[in-house]
Amino acid sequence: MQRKTMIPVILCGGTGSRLWPLSREAYPKQFLPLAGSETMLQATAQRLDGLAGVAPPILVCNEEHRFAAAEQLQEIGQAAQTILLEPCARNTAPAIALAALAACEQGQDPLLLVLPADHVVADVAGFQDAVADAAELAEQGHLVTFGIVPTSAETGYGYIRRGEELWQGAWKVAEFVEKPDAATAEAYVASGDYSWNSGMFLFRASRFLEELGQHRPDILDACRAAYGGAGRDLDFTRVDAGAFAGCASESVDYAVMEKTEAAAVVPMSAGWSDVGSWSALWELADKDANDNMLQGDVLAESSSGCLVRADGRLVSLLGVRDLIVVDTDDAVLIADKGRVQEVKKLVGRLQERGRGEARAHRKVYRPWGYYDSIDAGPRFQVKRIVVKPGRQLSLQMHHHRAEHWIVVRGTARVTRGEEELLISENESTYIPLGVTHRLENPGSIPLELIEVQSGSYLGEDDIVRFEDQYGRN
Repeated sequence: MQRKTMIPVILCGGTGSRLWPLSREAYPKQFLPLAGSETMLQATAQRLDGLAGVAPPILVCNEEHRFAAAEQLQEIGQAAQTILLEPCARNTAPAIALAALAACEQGQDPLLLVLPADHVVADVAGFQDAVADAAELAEQGHLVTFGIVPTSAETGYGYIRRGEELWQGAWKVAEFVEKPDAATAEAYVASGDYSWNSGMFLFRASRFLEELGQHRPDILDACRAAYGGAGRDLDFTRVDAGAFAGCASESVDYAVMEKTEAAAVVPMSAGWSDVGSWSALWELADKDANDNMLQGDVLAESSSGCLVRADGRLVSLLGVRDLIVVDTDDAVLIADKGRVQEVKKLVGRLQERGRGEARAHRKVYRPWGYYDSIDAGPRFQVKRIVVKPGRQLSLQMHHHRAEHWIVVRGTARVTRGEEELLISENESTYIPLGVTHRLENPGSIPLELIEVQSGSYLGEDDIVRFEDQYGRN
């Protein structure tokens, strides 16, 4: 049998709220380097290198994260076939359906290797061996899920129970079970019939759509309508927002895998973790002689079993154990390591109170670079702005604020009304309220400047864009 092309479908949704304050809605964990020098998305893409028959991936991500996703692939010399943009979150079944429709658009029927972007796989060879073992099953029409060989009685994962053996190393799925209590998890592991549910899948695109149509035709219809109304913009595919908003929010497990008769499970032993909490990250990390994982400017005395991340200031520990301490520019988390699953509750309380720390970091990334909000008060705000070489901000105007720009590194090309200025280091300019303007970096080094805003309203929504090379309205 000639092997079909395999297209990775990398799911980049989710907010990773249990890893707050590092992971936030505007820049969640899949875009962060949590378990190595690469971001989790980059590591997911790189573990496909050398896998036979693999085509460039399809990414599915939120509209807000599109530039981060595209740029992180570019940084490792890769590009997606397309980046499908979800206008709102609708869980994994609709996301995979959109990818399957895109994969079948040219009349092909490839294998789809569905991978969450926020997992850790320590043993890449073991991962690739399991995918190769599953490929023939998928070609024959099975919907394959990868069951992680359990190393402990973990209560934070769902489990898969094996049914009859299809052939050596592959079984029919007898049952998906929810996260168990400790005693049940121990019984599952002792039986040898259960594996952890990884959330990774392999199947033919047409078979997934067929099973989705049988078990959840409403989701398939909504996704067909959304994809049918899609528009193309740069490297992105924007699905019809109205049609997709009307789609039910459902996981692929509930929508298809728990209902289909074609589900199969292939075991994978590859040092896998979904990095679903700070304690999971502590488990993965290299630790010192006192079982501490210390990152950044950290001083620990008579302390053990702790995870500490200091992104700026000195953090000191004295006489404590089993703590999670995460220090960022605008928020600090101190938690008992045994209760880190409850971090999500803290995020919920912040959201209820309208606190910006739940949504975004102080440093906010844009396709042209980033800005860091240094200080703010009544009627003023100070930002450090960094613009990448060759990039420019949109041609824009503000109704409620004026801006003062001071260049501290590089050279800025400034459009101010009908004028065009070159501003060098230690020089400044002023943008009056209501004047059309643009900032551009024409040089070969990053442009760094300090922006002082003053006015009656300083929100980011006080921007009227006239021209924008990044397709933002």
